Amino acid sequence: MSWISLVVSLYFWSQRDQWLNFSMEFIKVRPASWFYFLPVFWILLIVELYDVRRASRRNDTIRGVGIAAAISFAIYLLLFFLSEPNSLPRIGFAGFIIATSVLTIIWRLIYINVFTAQQFMRRVLIVGAGRAGTTLVQALSKVKPLPFHIVGYVDDDVEKQGQIIEKLPIVGKGNDLLQLIDEENISDLIFAISGEMNQILFQNLLQAEEQGIEITTMPIVYEDLLGRVPIMLLQSDWILRSFVDQAHAGGFYEVVRRLMDIIGGLVGLVILLICTPFISLAILIGNGRPVFFSQNRLGINGQTYRITKFRTMQKDAEKDGKARMAVENDDRVTKIGRFLRKSHLDELPQFLSVLRGTMSLVGPRAERPELVDMLQEQIPFYRARLFVNPGLTGWAQVNYGYASTIEHTIVKLEYDLYYIKHRNLLLDILIILRTVGAVFGLRGQ
Repeated sequence: MSWISLVVSLYFWSQRDQWLNFSMEFIKVRPASWFYFLPVFWILLIVELYDVRRASRRNDTIRGVGIAAAISFAIYLLLFFLSEPNSLPRIGFAGFIIATSVLTIIWRLIYINVFTAQQFMRRVLIVGAGRAGTTLVQALSKVKPLPFHIVGYVDDDVEKQGQIIEKLPIVGKGNDLLQLIDEENISDLIFAISGEMNQILFQNLLQAEEQGIEITTMPIVYEDLLGRVPIMLLQSDWILRSFVDQAHAGGFYEVVRRLMDIIGGLVGLVILLICTPFISLAILIGNGRPVFFSQNRLGINGQTYRITKFRTMQKDAEKDGKARMAVENDDRVTKIGRFLRKSHLDELPQFLSVLRGTMSLVGPRAERPELVDMLQEQIPFYRARLFVNPGLTGWAQVNYGYASTIEHTIVKLEYDLYYIKHRNLLLDILIILRTVGAVFGLRGQ
């Protein structure tokens, strides 16, 4: 849609230049070369809307487009007042932003209304109304709209028959599975039984698959729709049976990833050199010395390394020496520190760690050794996040806010383990693009 909007903006712009009109000559002579990069800039601003978990939400779409348009106009106004008079195309730029905003919203609303309509949805039965099945339904209740319609549960527990659990009915037993598939026009089954199942249910599942019914396990659905790993429902040996085998990346990926780190680190170093005098002056005026903040963190395989950031908190933020997790609207953060966090500018010195190889551009957030020791006692698989290098940004960082409680930390760990299990170049690039969009939109934490 952004490229169509570029053509629309060029057309309306050309109407003000009747001597050229809308022609190849106009396209070659009037617009500056940077004008043709506006669609790329727009995509960066709305990259979070390409997340399949957000693409079907009207409110997220309208809010995301509105924020992107506001940021675009703010940047343009800043450049307009700093540039020479009549050097920037007001009609062309305004036409592009208006056209791309309207067309993006129209297309997304068409997508939401057509492709998520009830009649086009697959119909699903959840096999098992125990902890795994109900936890999945609880998690999916936050995904709106769902890409399928859940008819109900199938469970062999006599006491559960006829009950409503998490707003879904128990529609029958495993013996009735094939009949229910025909009566309810079922297209998919989600298998959510963690214990033993009876022989009849097993045979019915095999027969249903032979009939073309799609059977998916609960963890796979959880990962696909939420982008997380359901750690509280996994058995203790999962880390060995599944995670380690699937999390080993190929040699080509590791080489390209390191190359990306070096290139990104060099670009970040240039930005650091340019921004350091201004950021340092702002910190000194706002809260005095020190400008930088250094701390031990755990890297890959639990190795300790030192990180350096621009200081964003008050001096002696931990007077008692006890490690604390940062929280949203933390009162220890200074005024300039709040801006640095929102813009991610406080992270710039960490590009040095990326160049040294102790960090990567993308990976789990680096944590302090004392916090890791505390959290691994309360959260299963927590230390598994040390399987890869920590990153400047990551899947958990772009999908979730501050983790100020154990419950929030569990959710962030689920995102981290999903990334480690599924990491690839496309996922890394998506995370980097979403981070760039967060920087422009001041959505940092």
